[in-house]
Amino acid sequence: MTKANIAILPQDSPSLRIEEVLLPDPKSNQVIVRQYASGICHSQLHQIHAPRKTPVLLGHESTGMVTKVGDEVTHVREGDTVMVTWVPRNVDESSVPPEPISLSVFDGTAVAQNVFTWADHTIADQQFVVKVDPAIKKDVTSIIGCAVMTGAGAVINTAKVKAGQSVSIFGVGGVGLSAVVAAKKVGANPIIAIDLDDEKLAFAKSFGATHTVNAKNQDPIQTIHQLTAQSGKYTMQGKPVSGADFAFDCIGIKTTMEQIVPACRSGHFGKAEGGTAVLVGVPTTSVELNAIDMLVNEKHFIGSIGGSCAPDKDFPTFLDWHSTGDLDLESMVTERYALEDINLATEALEKGEIQGRAIMEFDF
Repeated sequence: MTKANIAILPQDSPSLRIEEVLLPDPKSNQVIVRQYASGICHSQLHQIHAPRKTPVLLGHESTGMVTKVGDEVTHVREGDTVMVTWVPRNVDESSVPPEPISLSVFDGTAVAQNVFTWADHTIADQQFVVKVDPAIKKDVTSIIGCAVMTGAGAVINTAKVKAGQSVSIFGVGGVGLSAVVAAKKVGANPIIAIDLDDEKLAFAKSFGATHTVNAKNQDPIQTIHQLTAQSGKYTMQGKPVSGADFAFDCIGIKTTMEQIVPACRSGHFGKAEGGTAVLVGVPTTSVELNAIDMLVNEKHFIGSIGGSCAPDKDFPTFLDWHSTGDLDLESMVTERYALEDINLATEALEKGEIQGRAIMEFDF
């Protein structure tokens, strides 16, 4: 058994409590990780406010060290530096569905969707534990397991953006900033950041955005089309071709989901298809799309879950970006909390006070 201090979300309250829990010894395919740091993801607010039948364990991105492994775990061993994430590290080796994590706590049985990282120790199926170089920074790299993976992966894996293609990114929190970084890395131009906060937009410029649009003061769709107009090319309706080659929604609210398709480039009839809208943020509602716009201008609307990432392949890439300075995680992590301050962290998330990404650090 392993003692762990864990943030528990009660069944009937949005306020988390810290409880000391005994983790069982790992089953054959499980790993226990002592954690250095965990990301604090905005998507966890959805779970905090959702109805639930049991207490819940939260968090899904972290960096730590393996302390125990099950008999059938072969890719890591005790003492290895690892990242915990919510995406299977290698789907070719993940044919067996992971067993849900559940722990006995004060007010019943607490469950996790697949992993939990708001804790100084965690237990996880080996599918979600990625071995990494022990020389990495142990704090800021904790956000690679969700924020970076989701935003950067949407650009390089889902959309496969190429040099010279235009990109618009709606929402520049941790996920959107990661998308900006990846767009700059592949040579996209222009890179247009859209948000409602001037400070966040200025921050996005420091990561590579070439243009910013405050959607409170400007029509983002009109501005994107002005910035991307292509002279000498016309749509079926005789209008100049304009719009982003790719429009990423890193928020997932109704307004932005309905903006990314009209923000996309119209098709150049007989020459090129229209642009692609990529839904990255977790949606909480359905949306209405202009089917005529999508048909006539040959536009696409696709989803990106976890940046279409394979962590065993992609995490070394992101860590290399960090080591070369292309992914400035030290600047992207703007807030740090202790485990006992988790409710302060979620309140700050709720109020939009986290400029980049927040992390939780543990005594090690």
